Amino acid sequence: MLEGKQQLPLRFDASHKSDVRTQFAALCYRIRRGRPEILLITSRSSRRWIVPKGWPIENMTPAQSALQEAWEEAGVKGRAIEHCLGLFSYAKLIGPDKALPCIAMVYPVKVKALANDYPESHQRRRKWFTRKKAAARVDEAELVHIIRAFDPAARK
Repeated sequence: MLEGKQQLPLRFDASHKSDVRTQFAALCYRIRRGRPEILLITSRSSRRWIVPKGWPIENMTPAQSALQEAWEEAGVKGRAIEHCLGLFSYAKLIGPDKALPCIAMVYPVKVKALANDYPESHQRRRKWFTRKKAAARVDEAELVHIIRAFDPAARK
């Protein structure tokens, strides 16, 4: 990331969302008893534990896109931080026999509140975990490392 520079919103004048294989993910956290807790959600199809993520949104920065996904998928109201924590790779299922290789850039989102009614509230579960338990519940090795290494105090 560029130190001291503001991230510009993304523009997609000559491309389509289906052309983009980069997604933006939200590492949603809160501080309880002096320690960070991580909010995980279930995927819609396999019901495994994941972080909110999605395609870039035109005219939003990557962190803003991650925050928007956190709202839609988990009902998160909070603040995204324009600092990428790292990347993880995964295969996004796009059909019964098709998968699209994706890279997700992870941005921290400090959760201020959770809404009860949000766009995907009837499609997913959400749950708070300690860093250690959250890391044990996700499948992607790179995401495990990002969660274990995450220290919100180091971001101040």
